Amino acid sequence: MAFSSSIATLYKVGMAAVLALAVTSCSGDDNSGSTYRTSPEFRSDAPPEAGLGITLFGDSNSQGTEGAVAVNAFLWRASLDTISFMPLASADPFGGVIITDWYAPPETPGERFKVNMYILGRSLRADGLKVSVFRQQDDGAGRWTDAPVGADVPGEFEEAVLTRARQLRMQAVAEEG
Repeated sequence: MAFSSSIATLYKVGMAAVLALAVTSCSGDDNSGSTYRTSPEFRSDAPPEAGLGITLFGDSNSQGTEGAVAVNAFLWRASLDTISFMPLASADPFGGVIITDWYAPPETPGERFKVNMYILGRSLRADGLKVSVFRQQDDGAGRWTDAPVGADVPGEFEEAVLTRARQLRMQAVAEEG
């Protein structure tokens, strides 16, 4: 009897927790105008740095953040420029994720590469970008097998993106002033 009593108590506590969660999720806090954000840096209410948001829809002079990209615009553009020779599988400007499809260089048709780029914030900083590179080789029977990538290859991609992002920023500053 004590066992069923504790189950009933546990059930009541669980239902109360679910009810409390349901009530609090229906609070008046409306975040429908906020931008999707991917890192704790974005959870602050600090205004974005000037020149780092891209307005996709509406008035670019408006004070709202609707339609603004949640990642650094210079890193985003530089990332796309750097991998422009590869076919894109997916690009999410709100989440800061760029995924290429497999690319086989003409010089080495027996291997192919894929790159994933993650833009981690609004700041133009070296730690604002993460690149993963994948490599496969043709085993001769038409099957692709995973192969190691040199440890320096992701860093070289990151450096190329950061260099291009700095160029884009300097160009934007020169055009403003």
